[in-house]
Amino acid sequence: MPRGILGRKVGMTQVYLEDGTAVPVTVIQAGPCNVLQVRTQERDGYEAVQLGFEDKPRRLANRSERGHVAKLDSKRQKSRAGVEAVAKADCEPQRFIREFRGQTDSEVGAQVTVAEFEGVKAVDVTATSKGRGFAGVMKRHNFSGQRATHGVKKVHRHAGGTGCSASPSRVFKGRKMAGHYGNERVTTRNLQVVKVDEENHLLLVRGAVPGPNGGFVSVRETNRLR
Repeated sequence: MPRGILGRKVGMTQVYLEDGTAVPVTVIQAGPCNVLQVRTQERDGYEAVQLGFEDKPRRLANRSERGHVAKLDSKRQKSRAGVEAVAKADCEPQRFIREFRGQTDSEVGAQVTVAEFEGVKAVDVTATSKGRGFAGVMKRHNFSGQRATHGVKKVHRHAGGTGCSASPSRVFKGRKMAGHYGNERVTTRNLQVVKVDEENHLLLVRGAVPGPNGGFVSVRETNRLR
């Protein structure tokens, strides 16, 4: 199974390689992550490992979030005859939970640290991109805009015509127009791993990753060939 971990985007900086080359990197606070569940083909229909990152105060966690990581003693609990209870991680409720598909030898309650990425050359980083609200076609789709003169009056940043004449007399679906921009799931693939700092739980990858500073990210060993 490709290695995976959860974390937060700290920000960007630059580091120098041994040959003196300056490399722009994104610093990711990766882990430690608690193994909350292990999915199996027999019980769940697929194989995966579920990780949780960053403790959430119990006063802010609802009952289902607390019961997901630890057994709650209550009269409201119902036992199902013949069904084995799912193991609990016995940790604090987690703020950020994601699953990584594939076979794994991890056990519930174990911890995944950034040390798992020693020797990994490249990773894929998934996060929610920055939301930019309602944006026009020039900002959203990189349109060049209309001319500044020769009959163009106060519509220099507009999209222009979108119609299709009398036939088919409609606008096709998928036409690039103004609209909601950003705030969507984005994966940046094949980013080179520059440094793994086990002591401070930091992962340095070359280039930019989606999302704002402080945003949650999922990091997975890439399966893309260079």
